[in-house]
Amino acid sequence: MGNVLLVTGASRGIGAATARLAARHGHAVAVNYAARRDAADAVVARIRAAGGTAIAVQADVAREDQVLAMFDTIDRELGRLTGLVNNAGVVDVSARLEDMSMARWRRMFDINVMGTFLCAREAVRRMSPRRGGAGGAIVNVSSAASRLGSPDQYVDYASAKGAVDAFTLGLAKEVAADGIRVNTVRPGLIDTEIHASGGIPDRVERLAPQVPMRRAGTAEEVAEAIVWLLSPQASYTTMSLLDVSGGR
Repeated sequence: MGNVLLVTGASRGIGAATARLAARHGHAVAVNYAARRDAADAVVARIRAAGGTAIAVQADVAREDQVLAMFDTIDRELGRLTGLVNNAGVVDVSARLEDMSMARWRRMFDINVMGTFLCAREAVRRMSPRRGGAGGAIVNVSSAASRLGSPDQYVDYASAKGAVDAFTLGLAKEVAADGIRVNTVRPGLIDTEIHASGGIPDRVERLAPQVPMRRAGTAEEVAEAIVWLLSPQASYTTMSLLDVSGGR
């Protein structure tokens, strides 16, 4: 049986780059999206045009019912899952803590943390030998913000990603004997649309000089790290937090 991979939030940015690269490495890829069906379909079309296997699957990862339906679709159309990339995530507009609302915090943690928990739970249920699986690999996409804190901008986002880091460490130990590896990639300043969605479209240009490598990274550079962690070449790597941040 071939490798079956789910990439959440894969209609654009790091997720899309990861889906395309993973397909080139032989994974059958489920391209998850929340709302942008057109963008997800475009990713799938590129994968298929290059000879790969992919499907688009809608789910808001913060909704348990939608996550369960997504995994059922993958089971039916692609087979038993062997890999998961928990990439779906959100930021909000730049703000100080005293100006943030409870609704913002709930959205931040529901998508970035609870969505990661939900998808990882369903993946482990399919990968665990105790449930008929043969092991697998999970890669969580965190952020350098988890160790930088993002003061005056996104302390809630940084905190949510810190939770993802802690979750990676605990889950990796919990499922290691089941042949499931769990790692995290922590991107730094990456040139994607997420900065505009956070209300700072010029953030990359402003902050790039502060990066030791003097530039922003690309989604493709992050995808290379993710796909390596999914691969047999990383067979003895688990519980790792891999920074892809240009030294920042």
